[in-house]
Amino acid sequence: MTPAVIQLAAEAAERQSAEVTSFGARMAWVIGLAVFVAFVYWLMRQGWKWRGALQNDLPELPAAPDGLPEHRLALTGRYHGSTTAGQWLDRIVAHGLGVRSRVELTLTDAGLDVVRPGATDFFVPAAQLRGARLDKGIAGKVLTEGGLLVVTWAHGDKLIDSGFRSDRAAEHAAWVEAVNLMNQSITTEGAER
Repeated sequence: MTPAVIQLAAEAAERQSAEVTSFGARMAWVIGLAVFVAFVYWLMRQGWKWRGALQNDLPELPAAPDGLPEHRLALTGRYHGSTTAGQWLDRIVAHGLGVRSRVELTLTDAGLDVVRPGATDFFVPAAQLRGARLDKGIAGKVLTEGGLLVVTWAHGDKLIDSGFRSDRAAEHAAWVEAVNLMNQSITTEGAER
């Protein structure tokens, strides 16, 4: 071979493109990323279970009694969760209170009936209602000012804030007024005894 041919062969070898990726290396990265995501998900689930175990002193949620009186107010919307009263980031997960869901709320003279398709229903007796207010957030959900109906109630020895958002947000003010009036009449009746 002549030096010119050798030089042409060397130039041709230089012009070849480098290997773009190694299939094995790419698969290792994909598998590693999938394992990492699964591990993070597992850690989040363990944290949720741990929080539930810490809250195991919370009594079972009461069920609605048969034959509830005629309702004062009703709404459909979303249940966004429950927290320790006054601590909007301290989510309560025990007994399914941490599960977001659709909700059908009914306020009667007997109390507040919370029906959640796909999650645990519960009932708050009228004597346990402590009040209601409009707020902008509860653990994991932040809305515009006054966009969330927060009902405060007692369960066991704990005060709980539960956050709801109606499909028609204009209903929230009527709910705040009705729950607070109900609470005042119960407090007044208790003071007269």
